[in-house]
Amino acid sequence: MLIKFNFLSKSLGMQTNVTMCLPSFSFKDQLDGRTDSYVPGMNFQTMYLLHGGFGDDSDYVNFTNITRYADENKMAVVMPSGYNSFYANGIEGFIISKYWEYVFEELPKVCEAMFPISAKREDTYVAGLSMGSHGAMKMAVMGCERFAGALIMSGRSLNDLDRTPLFERFNNDPSESPKELVESDIYIYQQAAENAKSGKLLPKFYFTCGGDDIPAKYSVIRARDYFANLGYETEHTEIPGYKHEWDFWDLALRNALYEWLPIKRDVLWPEK
Repeated sequence: MLIKFNFLSKSLGMQTNVTMCLPSFSFKDQLDGRTDSYVPGMNFQTMYLLHGGFGDDSDYVNFTNITRYADENKMAVVMPSGYNSFYANGIEGFIISKYWEYVFEELPKVCEAMFPISAKREDTYVAGLSMGSHGAMKMAVMGCERFAGALIMSGRSLNDLDRTPLFERFNNDPSESPKELVESDIYIYQQAAENAKSGKLLPKFYFTCGGDDIPAKYSVIRARDYFANLGYETEHTEIPGYKHEWDFWDLALRNALYEWLPIKRDVLWPEK
């Protein structure tokens, strides 16, 4: 089931679109002998899936098979619009658009209140590609008590982007310099270290990148090594022959939902 909804976000100060995959009845359910498909109080495991630069909430539906992957694995997938915000608070025109506050705080509250999804940590994941991988990493680190794992696809740190003209296009806040954005990136790594020292529950990180995706794959390796040295559980998969492209991200999502993540692949029925 594919749902597209629009609501007035208090954090963004504007209407915004969200695309969502919710598992529904399938012929496989019938073949497996499932007699109940829709029961009040049932929930699904959930993945918040963040798009990359120059994209929006429709990217994954348009360019991958996420709807089928989500349905077959009984996984709800929430895809917000982050535009080119890097999922950070900033300024658009005369409006303070708090994209970080929106994606980290407001959006999960809206989805948990309105849709049959689980709010339990062991049922909740976050993922993203390129720019979205930065947002996913930040959400997992800052919300380590809320997310069991994070899928980081073709991640590029801001330390790489500030050396390219592309970075200026990503920067929506004229008051925020590239140096300040890089420092905010460093803060994520500092917080990750604090989480490990304090004995908090740590999310597992699944890093993946195309073998020909230069220099993104080196950013992925650096991040993997950093988190692993802190004591985070990590997995790293580099797939030869792929660059920064949708064919790779489609394959990565398929691998994550069918093989990498500890998906229950079942409806979470209400307790009797």
